[in-house]
Amino acid sequence: MTRRQAVIEALQHHEHDTIPFHMDFTKQALDQLIAYTGDEQIEEKIGSYINIIQYWGWPTQLPDKPGYFRDEFGVVWNRNGADKDIGIVESPQIEDLEDYHYEFPAFDEKRLRSEYESLIANNGDRFTVAGFGFCMFERAWSLMGMENVLMNMLLCPDELDALFDRICDYYLPMIDLALEYGVDAVYFGDDWGQQRGLIMGPDHWRHFLKPRMARLYARVKEKGKYVIQHSCGDCHEIFPDLIEIGLDCYQTFQPEIYDIAEMKRLYGKDLTFWGGISTQQCLPYATPDGVCDEIRRVSSILRKGGGYILAPTHALSFDVPPENILKMAEVFHHQDKYLSH
Repeated sequence: MTRRQAVIEALQHHEHDTIPFHMDFTKQALDQLIAYTGDEQIEEKIGSYINIIQYWGWPTQLPDKPGYFRDEFGVVWNRNGADKDIGIVESPQIEDLEDYHYEFPAFDEKRLRSEYESLIANNGDRFTVAGFGFCMFERAWSLMGMENVLMNMLLCPDELDALFDRICDYYLPMIDLALEYGVDAVYFGDDWGQQRGLIMGPDHWRHFLKPRMARLYARVKEKGKYVIQHSCGDCHEIFPDLIEIGLDCYQTFQPEIYDIAEMKRLYGKDLTFWGGISTQQCLPYATPDGVCDEIRRVSSILRKGGGYILAPTHALSFDVPPENILKMAEVFHHQDKYLSH
């Protein structure tokens, strides 16, 4: 069975001896792992069943401001703090939702096509995914600030509806372009959750985000492809909504937030869960043996009946010791030795 077939089997809820796996790195974590191992090819050697490329505006280093990056939307990100991969927004592009003149950029079709051509050419036997990060809620708050988005859900709902429609309309032709290349799935990155519950609450999510996500999902499903949704935090209140609009796979699945056995019982026949190995608790603080024990515990719950992709709950960050990353990779690659079926 190829790696692509193994992921498809998981998405179709067929259980097999080997669980497909994925591992992603922040730049700091990868640099530390390379320094620890002395191996520039360590990420490639660890490997993955999934080949994913994400668009989220191509932030480019500003020549005159170290640590500052401007994306295609004009948003400047300050990466001089702890977060070197995303950063924080310097200033809003939209200050007054009732009187603004922001124009969305024309996306760079040539560059995007080049990235998808490379994705397909270098894929091997993996499951291919076109990702769109900072989609919808995150795109709105990156343009106008999170507080303003949340306040305007109450103060200016019509104007905010119009902005979300513009964001949705912006992404639809990009999704169409990705689907031209025969990718297996489209991944949407948009954090909605906090440690307990949704940032905006389920009612506002259903009003502002659900209908636009339904449009994006429908475009993917029309081509017979899988839909993957990333959201950090606690989204359990809207799992039925996500299933209703066509979600196949939810990522990331955090064990410190969810009762993973109960979520598997309630939604495991409809959703594939991607994640489960905590980057918040286990991976930064456990011993390598503790990492192995936690992978064994989580996988024993989530692998039943298929519908599981074994992975850390987020891109590995700088606080995860290289020893723990290597132990996780060892367990992923030798499941017959470490994980009981």
